[in-house]
Amino acid sequence: MSIEQKLAGKRALVTGSGTGIGREVALEFARQGADVVLHYAHSDAGARSAVDEIQALGRRAEAFKANFDVVEEVVRLGDQAIEFLGGVDCLVNNAGITFNKPFLKVTPEQFDTLFHVNIRAQFFLTQRVVQDMMTHGGGAICNMTSIHGLQGAPEHSVYAGTKGAIIAYTRALGVELAHKGIRINAIAPGWVTVENYYKTIPGFNEEDAKKTAWEKVPLGRSGSTLEIAKLATFLCSDDSGYVVGQTIVADGGTSSLISLISDFRNESEAKFGLGYVPGI
Repeated sequence: MSIEQKLAGKRALVTGSGTGIGREVALEFARQGADVVLHYAHSDAGARSAVDEIQALGRRAEAFKANFDVVEEVVRLGDQAIEFLGGVDCLVNNAGITFNKPFLKVTPEQFDTLFHVNIRAQFFLTQRVVQDMMTHGGGAICNMTSIHGLQGAPEHSVYAGTKGAIIAYTRALGVELAHKGIRINAIAPGWVTVENYYKTIPGFNEEDAKKTAWEKVPLGRSGSTLEIAKLATFLCSDDSGYVVGQTIVADGGTSSLISLISDFRNESEAKFGLGYVPGI
């Protein structure tokens, strides 16, 4: 008995798909029958290996580089995806960066970097892809935000601002474009362990992370990239055909919990943004 593929014949662009959630979304879309264009900003190793895996499934795939701090490169990525795929039916706006810093120490350059990459790039890439979608009957867009857009965390005021902006513009644009056959929704993941955790949090290890998740997350564990990828598949498939402008929270109950667990009095030792945000 054959298993129905939820995205059979679809053409998808997934940004920030060299690692973590974005890479798993690209792979899951291919498993569900889609041809996929991947995007990376720096190293192409993860995106290229994903391209190989997707092609082994019998689907078309390619990876393109774009610096999301430069609008012209963002628009060019849209053009490249449209040209390679012959059009885009599904767009997953996953690319984004973060950093942590006390509010009074944030510089204008750091502020601009996060807003340019996390929201401006997403906005204008979506604009380019929507132009294409309108020529062939519509499509579906999934924006990746975060529970940081819904709850407060010390030293993340700029990052939270970008994620809150994604939630707001998803809602407004969803209403604006629904009658044109283009559905826009968002996912707000909670704790999903990805490679960056090991690079930026001093002493981070899987055993301690599991213990912390058991104590702090109502579900008792962190989420997986595959769980988020399957939710993105749902939002870009016909199964969610009546869902518009919504932000779906996938956090194991974290944002539903009234909590006083944050140490908000002391400056964090974590160095999110090291290597790509100025002054870290």
